Amino acid sequence: MIHYIDDYREQFGVEPICKVLPIAPSTYYEHKTLERDPERRSDRAKRDEQLKPEIERVWKENFEVYGAKKVWRQMNREGFDIARCTVGRLMKRLGLEGVTRGPKKHWTTIPDDSLARPADLVNREFSASRPNQLWVADITFGAPSLRRQSRMLLSKLEHVWNASRIILEEMNWMPALCYGRA
Repeated sequence: MIHYIDDYREQFGVEPICKVLPIAPSTYYEHKTLERDPERRSDRAKRDEQLKPEIERVWKENFEVYGAKKVWRQMNREGFDIARCTVGRLMKRLGLEGVTRGPKKHWTTIPDDSLARPADLVNREFSASRPNQLWVADITFGAPSLRRQSRMLLSKLEHVWNASRIILEEMNWMPALCYGRA
């Protein structure tokens, strides 16, 4: 946003742009002041700028496979006094991450845009004027739990008129039925 304001400040002025954007003029001016005089930055910001190259160096020296915990341990062995959460925060800011076993990211179904979608029968209007007029369903697929090698499918059927819910839960694909009210 700062760059956008810089680009258009001569044409519109800082305050009118800040009224439209979610940024206060004082925030913009403070950012520009710190840009001109870096010594006014907080101690944490100054230390972060010193630690970022060191974190990146350790990560690269270890074949870009170390995560935050191992980078932190290596930096402590080298004599840096740094917290593990600081290493994690700065690695995240730098876009560095360690190698993980298995799939890297969580994924969901990739939709096929060539297929027809089911019609929206209620036009996103989730209200009912009488009982049994509208029921809403939701199905959520959960990852395996930490204790068991199981997949979880949680289904919820909700009656819009009185918000009563029927929750169908399947663990290891064995159905169990629970009733409840919202």
